Amino acid sequence: MNDRTQELLVKGAGTVTALAAAWLVQRAISAVWKAVRGHDLPTGKDDADEAVGEVVAAAVVTGALGALVRVLATRGGAKAARRILAR
Repeated sequence: MNDRTQELLVKGAGTVTALAAAWLVQRAISAVWKAVRGHDLPTGKDDADEAVGEVVAAAVVTGALGALVRVLATRGGAKAARRILAR
């Protein structure tokens, strides 16, 4: 296997890991929000019942945790793929 193929496999593994992790963290955030606040995560889509502060708080939490998990998962997936391909 040449270096270019290996690098594509490493990037692909990182991307797949990041997508799975982002999906999981979104599910976790939604579940925690519902348990703490008693209702679903606000979406900000024309719901008059949603307070602007709550929508902003949800966006900040979702964005920050989503970005952190995506970076860590991408790095971890790529590192694992490199280890596997080095064998």
